Parts: sequence; C-alpha cells; structure tokens
Amino acid sequence: MSKSSQIQVTFLGTGTSQGVPVIACGCRVCSSEDPKDSRLRTSVMITYHGKNYVIDSGPDFRQQMLREKVEALEAVVFTHEHKDHIAGLDDVRAFNYKQKKDMPVFGSDRVEIALRREFHYAFGDNPYPGVPRLDFKRIANEPFELQGKTWTPIEVMHYMLPVQGFRIGDFTYITDAKTIADEEIEKAKGSKVLVLNALRLQEHISHFNLEQALDMIEVMQPERAYLTHISHLFGTHSEIEKMLPENVFVAYDGLKIDLEHGQ
Repeated sequence: MSKSSQIQVTFLGTGTSQGVPVIACGCRVCSSEDPKDSRLRTSVMITYHGKNYVIDSGPDFRQQMLREKVEALEAVVFTHEHKDHIAGLDDVRAFNYKQKKDMPVFGSDRVEIALRREFHYAFGDNPYPGVPRLDFKRIANEPFELQGKTWTPIEVMHYMLPVQGFRIGDFTYITDAKTIADEEIEKAKGSKVLVLNALRLQEHISHFNLEQALDMIEVMQPERAYLTHISHLFGTHSEIEKMLPENVFVAYDGLKIDLEHGQ
C-alpha cells in the first residue's frame, strides 16, 4: 500500500454522551477491567498524506490528543452540535500556538450557531489573547475538499435533528443516526469500511440499536463494518463481539484501521 493512497482511521472515542464507565455507576460493564470497555466520547481521526483531521471534538478531546500523541491537526469537522461532540473545541488553542494559524472548523449552520454560543469569546471582534483561533467554514449536504480529497456528507436523522456523516474515498463514518433516507444510503453503499452507531440492544428514540445497525449494514453492504457510540447498557466488548456477523466488529478506543484511499 503506497503512503500516498493510504488513509488511516483512529478511533479516539467510541462511547456515548456519558462515556463508559458512567459516573457513579457500578454495573459490570462500568466495573470491567477490560480496557476495551473504557470508552471516551465518540470521535475519530482521519489521517492521509501525513495530515490529521478530527471528526468531532467532544469533552475528551484533550485527553484523546494526548493519548495519540497528535502533534499537528489540519482541521476539525463536526457531525452536529450536541455537547458531547463539540465541548472540547477550546483545546485547539495548543495547535493554534504550535502551528501559528487559525484552526479550520467545518460544520453546518446549526453547528456554527452552537459554537458561537458556547465559545463566544473566540468569535468576538477583539478576542482576548490566548483564546482559540477558529476559521469556521460552513458546509451543507454537498461534497467539499480537504487537502485535495473529497469529503461527501451523508445526512442522517438523530430523531428530529439532522446529523452529517461523511464518506472519504472508501471509508464512511456515521454516528448518532436513527433513520437514513434512501438517497443518503446510496452515498454509503459499497464502502470498504463503514463505521455506524449502535447504542444498545433495546430500542432508543434517537439512535440505532444493534438490530437496526445490523439491518443498515446489510443494506449498505460494506466489506467491513465497525460499531461505535456504545452504551454501558449494551454489554461488555467481548459479549457484543459474540453477537456479530463475521464482517462486523466492535470498535474500541485507540483502534486503528488502514485502507486504500480512493476518490
């Protein structure tokens, strides 16, 4: 595999909005000694041509960057505006300082509204020295380019809230989905690797449960699929693995996937 065509995906976090273990919970999943059962808030890092791009900067963003020893970051791309996906954005300050430039930030108009509300101090006319420096770039449900590579948004519904998944070459990433329109499903079909949320076994109002995620994987027909955004109510990593078809896997924090990058 040539480095020029390779894309690497690093799972920065694979847990739900509360993470796993959950504060004050003594269940067997939260008490598990298997490190794969410790899940930070959901995020991935996409690396190609030696450049890093993060999808979502949740509350654990700082910890994730330190764990993976990330020394440079090209951009942050947001799926949606919920707190567990945006709360860590302030910590791009470290990259501002080291890279001597504003951080490109991509998201929908709703994401922009949320960021301007939550990080108002970074958007003022005369920002205080040391605040994060952000270069917001609004995206819609249309392909856009990052360092010459095409990112194709895939709009899914998180109950009533639109969320953007992304396809980059043969890699598709979708989180916080409950329903997906047929025309959006078509964008993801035939990916080599699909990442999809699967919250738990029971029905949920705004997330796929395991049965629904497996049904969607069957429709999209990827070569391999990985489940993310996993709750402590789902079971342990080893228990979930036993429930899955041979081409479906449980993602875990720190997992890295390499694949050829096509347009």
